[in-house]
Amino acid sequence: MKARGIFPLFAAAMVLLTGEELHAAEAPVKVYILAGQSNMVGIGQVSGGSRRWGDEFIDPVLSVYEGDYDPSKDYDEMTPIRTVKLETFGGVSPQKYPGGGTQIVRGQLQVKETGIYEFFPGLGDSRNAIMHVDGREVWHQKPGELAVQKSIKLDADKEVSFKVTYLTDKADGLGWFGRVDIPGTLKTVVNIEGKFPYLIDEKGRFAPRDDVWYKGVVTATAHQWLNVGCGANKESIGPELGFGHMVGNFHDEPVLLLKTSQGNRSLGWDFLPPGSERFEHTEPDGTTYIYAGYKDRAGRWEKGTEPEESSWYGGKQYDECFDAAKEVLANFDEKFPHWQDRGYEIAGFCWWQGHKDGGEAGEGEAGAHAIRYEQNLARLIEVLREEFKAPNAPFVVATCGFNGGEGWEPGSSARTIWNAQMAVGDSDKHPKLAGNVASVDTRPFYRPPEQSPRNQSFHYHGNAETYMLVGEAMGRAMVEMKR
Repeated sequence: MKARGIFPLFAAAMVLLTGEELHAAEAPVKVYILAGQSNMVGIGQVSGGSRRWGDEFIDPVLSVYEGDYDPSKDYDEMTPIRTVKLETFGGVSPQKYPGGGTQIVRGQLQVKETGIYEFFPGLGDSRNAIMHVDGREVWHQKPGELAVQKSIKLDADKEVSFKVTYLTDKADGLGWFGRVDIPGTLKTVVNIEGKFPYLIDEKGRFAPRDDVWYKGVVTATAHQWLNVGCGANKESIGPELGFGHMVGNFHDEPVLLLKTSQGNRSLGWDFLPPGSERFEHTEPDGTTYIYAGYKDRAGRWEKGTEPEESSWYGGKQYDECFDAAKEVLANFDEKFPHWQDRGYEIAGFCWWQGHKDGGEAGEGEAGAHAIRYEQNLARLIEVLREEFKAPNAPFVVATCGFNGGEGWEPGSSARTIWNAQMAVGDSDKHPKLAGNVASVDTRPFYRPPEQSPRNQSFHYHGNAETYMLVGEAMGRAMVEMKR
């Protein structure tokens, strides 16, 4: 991982830089705007999740030793001043510890499923502890430092010893644990399968970049140096992770990823770009409908009738998402004080969406939103460039890739939307977009449910490898256009 200085340098240090380095240090921050629906929000699972520990821990006994914790002492060879058999250890209300010295809990552990596990002792200051399972250190966190954590393989039919040594007097029996070998989670893909090694440091921890900042608005609202946890929650990722590493490696200047996205939204209605006009579409039953243009307050209505207005309108999600992005940029120095007075430039756009318009519907005849998708997408590209005053900023479109495209019938909504997404990157079909729009086919990155954390096709089964590969491919396409 490249590490670059991103904070303003003292004038005295400036004279030591080469011309190229000086330019990079002073150049505006490169801003990439990422948008779309739930898969852009980010549903890739980091782990299989954790749960409170409880009856997996057998006959726990708390021993209290005189004085504060001293790493030079061998507490296993010492006589405690007090011992307490813990009737409840873990769960929601663990038995309180007496305090008054160095506290250590020992006992046996037996998991219910064979697998590879991680352990998280306590909350807050209680996490300042050293935990051993089967004689191996699985957790070590000193006060004021990051935890060092190691996973361990455990068999369901075998009891093993455990020991938790608390380094401060703020300790309790709360704890969490979880499997890390569930197929398709980021921890499994990285730590067990050895993929995407650039995501972790020398101690096996997911490591933030120091030259790429992530800011999410509307959803996925993390505000941090790029790392895991920039998806729908702290235990999820979207394509921003792979994308950010690709563009971060390319630029000498620092990078801001500004993601504005919302799940369950269509391009044909919710994200309808400004200036989009009404159109007619005749359904298979022969009924002709008028479909909404921008700001219309009905999605569609039968031709010859008056629309029934709603509180939503065509393009409302477009307005909410991109107005939020504009607000961030309008207050750039306030939002990013580490780049005070440096300024920014829009370096590119990314779009990953299509499910709500019918992108998973691989059977039957394409609907109106799928048929209109190519026109709407081309307009989206043009309008975003206009509104963000970046007429030549490269634009990357990631296609729908549900089920790897298997079973998509010709003329179905899924096939039609995929064709539209690929078409905007075709200079023959869209000469106005030639040279600075690239389409990324995501179908090869699909992983089936048996290789994934869950069975949920429209979220690519939560498979983190899929999200990483999509992000990397979008990043490579962006970099290629910028060379």
